[in-house]
Order: sequence, then structure tokens, then C-alpha cells
Amino acid sequence: MKCIIIDDEPLALGIIKSYCNDMGGLEVMGAFNNPLQAIDSIQKEEVDLIFLDIEMPQITGLDFITAIDKKPLFIFTTAYPQYAIEGFELNAVDYLVKPIPFPRFIKAVNRAKELLKLKDTITNSGNISSATGAANTEHEFIFVKADYGNVKIRLEDIVYIQGLKDYLKIYVVNKKPILTLMNFRDIQEKLGRDYFFRVHRSFIVNIHKIESIQRSKIIIRDMRIPIGESYKESFLNRVGL
Repeated sequence: MKCIIIDDEPLALGIIKSYCNDMGGLEVMGAFNNPLQAIDSIQKEEVDLIFLDIEMPQITGLDFITAIDKKPLFIFTTAYPQYAIEGFELNAVDYLVKPIPFPRFIKAVNRAKELLKLKDTITNSGNISSATGAANTEHEFIFVKADYGNVKIRLEDIVYIQGLKDYLKIYVVNKKPILTLMNFRDIQEKLGRDYFFRVHRSFIVNIHKIESIQRSKIIIRDMRIPIGESYKESFLNRVGL
């Protein structure tokens, strides 16, 4: 996997480069203190993955990834966890908070490898976004039994799912909630995406729809969804907090 590293701090740049060499399977095509100097490499070279800092003097990592036309997979590496939600909204593969433990780095890179492999497998199928390398949910959907039939739901429209005894209540964009006779295990198998995350024994959320996280609550629209203690560590780790 060919990658570049962008970070205005030389020490952080060196650590990421060292991690890439230690892990193996990663070819560092370039390491840049100035993100603007990296644009030429991204546009001309076949870059699979960018390790990208957020707080930089020339341009933020968030603005940088929005501005470039040719977007490889990218992983944010930053000392500022408050940008996690914005990062995932841009379809970042992962969000690593400095100081980055090596096992956490390995996990993020493995996720990128899986996405790249999936992208190569389904090239030109329309199911993977070539612009971001992340899953494109626009044409992905599931069917659930409801209203005496099978209801089609686009994955990108699902906001969160609430468990109600033997039923699940699926909240979707601009429609009334859909009630279906299913359990969490079955719905998670159908969803099959790591941005649908179970945060409580009674809730699954779409990470892309999260507006803010306040202590042990997730804010989505006007709903305050609790974060269960047994799910808290893995969820906060997933969003880089």
C-alpha cells in the first residue's frame, strides 16, 4: 500500500514514518511538513493512503481533504479529539489521537487495507466511492419485514435504531420510524458496516449522523441516546475520543 504522511510537526512525522516501516506492507512515497507541498504527489502518483494531521498553519487537514479532487483513503492523526465527528463525516478511514499507540495504528491501517481490497474487487460497480475510497451508501439498502411486507431502507437514511422488547424501531431521514420484528444480531448482520455502532443494549447509531457527544450521551437531532458502560470504551475508541 503506497502512502504519504502530512504533519507540520517533525517528531510526529517521524513517528508515523517509523510505524509504517515497522508494520510492513506500507511504502512511504513522501513525508511533508507543508500540506500544500503534498498536492503534486497526490495528483501525479498512485497514492493509496494519506496520514493527515488536522491542525496545521497553512491549511487544516479537514479543509485540505475537502479541497483536493483526487482523494485516496485517509486517516486523520491529531492531538485534538474534538474534530472526530467532522473527520468521520468526511469519510475518514479512521481518526487517531496523538500520542498514537502502535496497536491502534495497526488497527487503522488494517481497516484501510480492507477498504482498498474491497474497492479493487468492486471496481466500476458503483458500490464504492472512487472519490473517497469509503463505502458509498447511496445505492446500498436492506429490506426489513414491516407493514405486512418487506420495506426497502437505504443505509444512508438510517439515523439510529432502538430496541423495544421483541421489536426494533428504525429511525430514518424524513420518514416515520419503521417497526420490525427483528433482534439486534440480525439487523447488525444486515447493516454490515462499521459506521453502524451499537452504543447501548437498546441502541445502534449511524456514526455519520452524530451531532455531538456529551459525557455519556450521544446527540442526534433532538434525541439524547445513552452510551452503555459496556459499550463506552469501544465506541469512544471508534470515534477517536
